[in-house]
Amino acid sequence: MNLLALKSIFQRKKSHIVLGIVGEINAGKTTLANRMGMDLANQTIGNVSEVPHETREIAKLENCILDANGHGRLNLTIVDTPGIANAVDYRVFMERYGMTKAESIQRAKEATMGVIKAIEALEMIDVAIVVVDSARPPFNQVNWMVIGSLRSKNIPIIVCANKVDLPDADPQLVLDTFRDQVAAVIPISALYGDNMDQLYNLIGSLV
Repeated sequence: MNLLALKSIFQRKKSHIVLGIVGEINAGKTTLANRMGMDLANQTIGNVSEVPHETREIAKLENCILDANGHGRLNLTIVDTPGIANAVDYRVFMERYGMTKAESIQRAKEATMGVIKAIEALEMIDVAIVVVDSARPPFNQVNWMVIGSLRSKNIPIIVCANKVDLPDADPQLVLDTFRDQVAAVIPISALYGDNMDQLYNLIGSLV
């Protein structure tokens, strides 16, 4: 799907869209959701932590108003989703993050349910932002599964190659990997706000 296809889906000039932020764990989804929430509604959406699976429930922020450079005003509902993983091992929380066994098992259970909720959330969104950590190799099953699921539902996809502020970031590799599968690939730093205007202009073109 290319940018022309993305725009053609919204040729009826929608003024409100549900924008889902999806992807693997610790790619920076909630950081991006909070950045957009502060920029567009002066509110954050969720907590951010280095511990995987901090987001385990769907979080929504409504009435995020995007003034899109001559395109008009777009009312967004931003949906932040739990990170998707192939498996959740409770021992990781114990060994790396110092949680008790009981805490680790409970977090793993909640995280597993969160994966299910994230997949179910694909049914409610109009446009998807797939957040990819550009400092990690993008060739993993989760990224391809998420993009494949979205494509099967004809949901327009924007890939954000996040964490370009890190020294190991390779947004070009993310672009080369996904450019033929999605509408656009945009390199960003959700933490520092790099290239957010480019992302907003693309979303605004849907109006």
